[in-house]
Amino acid sequence: MRARSLSLMIFAAVVLGGCATSRPAGTNSPATISPPTHSTRDLASLPPPAGVIPVAVYGMRDQTGQYKPSPDSSFSTSVTQGAASLLVSALRDSRWFKPVERENLQDLLTERKIVRALEQPSDRAQTQLPPLRPANMLIEGSIVAYESNVRTGGFGVRYLGIGPSDLYRQDQVTINLRAVDIRSGDIIQSVTTTKTVFSIQLDFGVFKFVSLRHLLEVETGLSRNEPVQQCVREAIEAGLIHLIAQGARDGSWNLKNPDDLKKPLLAGYLKAYDEQTMNTPITAAEQSKLSGEIHAQ
Repeated sequence: MRARSLSLMIFAAVVLGGCATSRPAGTNSPATISPPTHSTRDLASLPPPAGVIPVAVYGMRDQTGQYKPSPDSSFSTSVTQGAASLLVSALRDSRWFKPVERENLQDLLTERKIVRALEQPSDRAQTQLPPLRPANMLIEGSIVAYESNVRTGGFGVRYLGIGPSDLYRQDQVTINLRAVDIRSGDIIQSVTTTKTVFSIQLDFGVFKFVSLRHLLEVETGLSRNEPVQQCVREAIEAGLIHLIAQGARDGSWNLKNPDDLKKPLLAGYLKAYDEQTMNTPITAAEQSKLSGEIHAQ
């Protein structure tokens, strides 16, 4: 009995030692560039446009009204409040749009006033500031929903008090992007994209009586949660690609080479959109025929 107890204690020490060595290497790792998402490469590989479009982004609001569940602070929101910055980065990375500063426009105007106030009369002809660049289009959007526990589940098995178990949870974040013509106020394109936020937890435990009055209990495990801000970023990038692809197909803006619309990248996004919305595009002749049938009835 003592030998058996000793062997179980050694087993427990080995497991605990493994847990100690499986921890992250340290907290002093250097800062790095944010890792790319699945949509980042597609965004950087978009075919060139006929001309870069100046756009303005005034903000991207959090309309979810969701806060993190306890034990987190009740004042901590479930999604990032910096979605506008992620949108501006995606617009620049696409090489289709040239964002102009609008979110902190008052700061920019204040600095321009300071430059003018410091100018000497003899220097005004040399240091006169050029006018601000106007935008041809507004890119608006918001985080419209964040749903927690969309799907949960798990699996576990124990034999003689020893066994593993795993749990998973899926949340869901939804964003909307709109392209607005500043001359007419018409909404040129509107896209809604959804990204799953996946969390998983793995556990392994031992619960066993090693003798009449001695109970051995060992637990180890790990968990992994997708960063919500990365999921928001991926949803924004995917939404922007869909926005560009649909606008190129509808004639809202033009490709430098029109044949690029048939290449796998844009064609794949358009096919996914059509299959998702069950809205297969029809030709002008089919549309005219359909209108004639409606009027005939």
